[in-house]
Formats: sequence, structure tokens, C-alpha cells
Amino acid sequence: MQEAEGGRVFFSSVRRSLEVEDEILLLSVGVDIGSSTSHLVFSRILLERLDSRYIVSKREVVHESEVLLTPYAADASIDAVTLGRFIERQYALAQIDPRDIDSGALILTGVAVRRSNARAIGELFAAQAGKFVSVSAGDALETTLAAFGSGAAARSIREAVRVMNIDIGGGTSKIAVCEAGDLVDLTAADVGARIVCFDADGRVQRVEAAGYRFAAEVGLALQPGVVPDAQGLARMVERMAERLLEIVAQPSLGAATAELLRLEPLNNERAPDVLTFSGGVAEYIYGRQPGYFGDLGPQLAQAVLQRVQRWGPRIEHPDQGIRATVVGASQYTIQVSGGTIYVAPQAVLPLKNVAVIKPDLPLAAEILDVEQIAAALRLALRRFDLQRGEQAVALCYHWQGSATFARLDAFCRAAVAGLAAILAGGLPLILVGDGDIGGLVGIHCKSELRLANAIVSIDGITLSAFDFIDIGVILDTSGAVPVVIKSLVFPVSSAVGRRAEPAAA
Repeated sequence: MQEAEGGRVFFSSVRRSLEVEDEILLLSVGVDIGSSTSHLVFSRILLERLDSRYIVSKREVVHESEVLLTPYAADASIDAVTLGRFIERQYALAQIDPRDIDSGALILTGVAVRRSNARAIGELFAAQAGKFVSVSAGDALETTLAAFGSGAAARSIREAVRVMNIDIGGGTSKIAVCEAGDLVDLTAADVGARIVCFDADGRVQRVEAAGYRFAAEVGLALQPGVVPDAQGLARMVERMAERLLEIVAQPSLGAATAELLRLEPLNNERAPDVLTFSGGVAEYIYGRQPGYFGDLGPQLAQAVLQRVQRWGPRIEHPDQGIRATVVGASQYTIQVSGGTIYVAPQAVLPLKNVAVIKPDLPLAAEILDVEQIAAALRLALRRFDLQRGEQAVALCYHWQGSATFARLDAFCRAAVAGLAAILAGGLPLILVGDGDIGGLVGIHCKSELRLANAIVSIDGITLSAFDFIDIGVILDTSGAVPVVIKSLVFPVSSAVGRRAEPAAA
């Protein structure tokens, strides 16, 4: 057993056994820095050993931070100094020393993802970099995080219903549809509470492009430094709510509404049974926030609520509202056999914080369909906003059937084709199987396909969506590689079996 920064690392080969303690207790922090708000959640996570890996058995929130309106500098970039003071204050209020954090997740959304902002924000956590999973959440991933963090996915299992979660934030609304615990449809649109912001005297302070668009539709003049017409502003909010309801309820959209979409439209083949809301505007929808923050939040919440009540689906409380995308991060480990892996060149290791995709690949047929498998990989990359090829990605696959040359060849060609965006940037091909053909797959990619990229093909482990992995250097004594599996953990209240309170009529 070895110790590694950010979590324990265990390894084994065919000659070694995994004998470890049954429980590990970690102190975790989830940090969400977005276009509109920023906040933290501190948690204690209990991991229990299940066979060769650890699972999260308990998550106790020990401190929820204040919610900060994300500060901006004069050049419209995030004010990292002010943000840093806020983070320091939250650690102090939680009475937690940053050095005591075992693991964490830093979620960057909206403008926080911009390169200049991400660099400045990264410096705030530089001392803990080895302990953190950093996730730059684009629209699809942010929608997915909200769906799971709000408890919509868990509710769809618990109550056997079709659940739609509408996460309304400052700049965008993210809509996710869940059935049987799976995310079956999603989209995002430029409808948010802070597309127009006001100062203490009601004068326009900042207007986003979507704000000007909605204002023009209803004949409202928006000018920085000027108090807008109240009736015109009310018409604008009503129009925003109309557009949002069209997006979530109609099978076909008008041209003006379609232009608001940031992802493909929903199928809307049938209405959901249950509606939940998350994000900042949800606090107004459920009457949890009496305050006013110089934006359209209260008016937008009322307008949306009136329309969805007439629409018909049952409205329920989510398990998490404004904190739906804040996640903790636990680290747990698993064995890796040293006999069936392939790494070339060995200098490619170590790898840290590699995002995992685990699509449902059609690998049962005797003749594998290369294009069908590649298409499933490309879809998985888009779902997790990894299609731009800016970071390494690990493909986790479940091998089925025999390992004949033809079947291996088809799988390897499909993997290379489906991950072409990743490989085009010179990043390594990283394959993780749950069987024992990692060596064969890696050798085939190198010898038969003549892949120029570095190759890391390991097996004997099972990963999940939302996992990130660290892969250490090959151990001279055993030929094994140590692997740390970091899993994003959603709030405990989203666990299957907990019933939320019904929404007020």
C-alpha cells in the first residue's frame, strides 16, 4: 500500500492481494464558480470497500457556504482577488484548514471557463491542485450535473416516473429529462435571470446579448445607466417565460425560440410526469429566497411558475436547488493486473485527472459495426462537452464475446475513429476495460493500426460516468500500474429512497 497526494493508492498484480481497511473517511469540498454565482459545500464522505473498489456509503454536509454573486473586474473577467477573499472566508467560517482537505471538485461554468479566468481561478487552488478534480462544464455537462445533483435522476427511479428538471440560472436555463435513472434528453437556452442587471436605484447596469434580444421583441429600450420602463420590462419577462415553456413543452419550435437554444432541441415526445426546478431562480419558485439581487429572478420565477402550473405536470421540490451542480469528490481505488496492460511509450505516465466516458457500446454481435461504435463514442464526447479535443479522455468499455482478430480490429478502428478529435491534438489513446484483453487491444492499435499517439490500455477495472482517473507509472517490481479512481459524488439528498416534500400549491 502506498500513500499519494489527494487519496490512497492501492495496487496489485497476479502475485499480490488487496488487503486494506474496510472504511476510509475523507474531507471533501465542492466549489462551483459560475457566470452568476459562486459557492462551496464541505462534506465528510465515508467510503466502504465493496470487493476490490470503494463505494460512497455516506455523505454528510458539514458546511454550506454563503452564495456570492460572482465578482467581475472592469474588463469583464472574473475578479480573482475578490473571489479569493470569499473562498478564504468560507474556509474560515467552516473552521477548516485547506491543508486538511483530502479531495474536491472545482466546477467552472459559463464565463468562468474562459482561458484567462480559468488560469486565475486555478491559482486560487494551486496548493491543492493534486487533490482536486477540475471540471470545465459546458452546456451539456452542466445540464447533466444539474439533473443528477437536483435529484431528478434518482426520483425517476424511486417513483418510476418521467422527471424533467429545469435549472434556471443567471445566463441560461438547462433542461434535462430523466427516466429510470438515465438522462434521456437535454437542452439549454439563453434564458436567465441576470441577462439584465440593475443597480440599487433600478438603473440598468449590465445587459447580455439575450437581454437585448428579448427587449427588442417587446419594444423595450435598455440603456446602461437608465431606469427601464416598468411595463416594458414586465412584457420582456413574460416573453422569456413564454419562450422557455415552448422549449420544454412543444415538439416543434418557432424560429425566434429556436435561436435561443445552445444545444439540440428536446424531442418532447411526451410530457413529463414530474417537474423540478434548480438553479438560482428555483429559490424564488419555491419561496426560499425573499431577497432581491438586482436582476429578473423574482419576476421570472413567478412568470414561469404560472405557466407550468397551467401546463399540468406535478411540481415537486428538488433535493438541491441553487447548489445542484456543486459536487464533492471522493477518491477510491481498485486493482490493476500487471500482466494484461499495454503502455507505449512508458514516459506517457503518469496521467492525472483524466475524464472518463462510458457509453453503451454494441459489442455483443459477432461482427462489430465500426461506424455504430464510433458514433456512440462521438455522442458520449458531446454529452460531456469533450468533443473539442482539449483534454485527454479515457474510454471505459465492457468487452463481450470472443477476442478474434476481426472483432479486435473492428473495435480498435472504431475507438480511433470515435476519439479522432482527442487523438488529433496529439493526446494519448486511453482505454480501460473490465476484462483481460487490455494488452491485446493496445498491441493491435500500435502494430496493426500504426497509431502514432501514445497508447495506455489497461483492464480489470470498472469505471462510471463522472469518474476521473489518475494512472501512475509502471511499478518495476510487478509490472502493474497504480490507479486512483476519483468519482464525483452528488449531494446525499439525491440518494434513491428519500422523498422530497411536495411543492406548495
